[in-house]
Amino acid sequence: MRIRVFDYGAGNLHSLVKALEGAGRELSVTTDPAAAVVDSDVLILPGVGAFAPAAARLESGREAMRSAIARGLPTLGICLGMQLMFDGSDEGTGLGLGVFAGRVTRLDADRLPQIGWNALEDRDDALFTTSGLDIAYYANSFACRPEDPAAIIAWSRHGRDRFPAAVRAGRCVGVQFHPEKSSTPGRRFLEAFLAEASLVTSTSGAR
Repeated sequence: MRIRVFDYGAGNLHSLVKALEGAGRELSVTTDPAAAVVDSDVLILPGVGAFAPAAARLESGREAMRSAIARGLPTLGICLGMQLMFDGSDEGTGLGLGVFAGRVTRLDADRLPQIGWNALEDRDDALFTTSGLDIAYYANSFACRPEDPAAIIAWSRHGRDRFPAAVRAGRCVGVQFHPEKSSTPGRRFLEAFLAEASLVTSTSGAR
């Protein structure tokens, strides 16, 4: 399985890369958004940084990445990576991928950023059933607001806000929390996503 992590130059990816490593996996990190979807079986959009500079790094390969996801490339967006799957963000300028219609807005809370553990509510996806993940680690001041509520597969609360913890569109999944920092259940969540992606790879062949 060829796993590509798109690095928009925002921070240390060590914990995420370690969590994704495993037998039979070829893992690479690239700063080129177009290259991230070439000869790739899984795309990971990591969760560190601010929207505007990340969107700027994405711009040159935005359409290539968007097209690959639309064709069914299994993709996991984490925190900022989830936010980049939307049209845009109140945090800063630039276009997201537009996989999900909607925007990213500031959490309605007195205490920001939200940093630490938070419960997951109304979990409605096999990834949660398989992993047993019901509480996760967050580090965010913004949250995604999809136009289609059917895309939401889990919720969390912070302050006065009830916000989407996870969304899905086919093989594309976004999570506002950090599974790589969410203890054993979080790592099981990553494994469940990769197991699902491996079924896609085995049935569709090389890209």
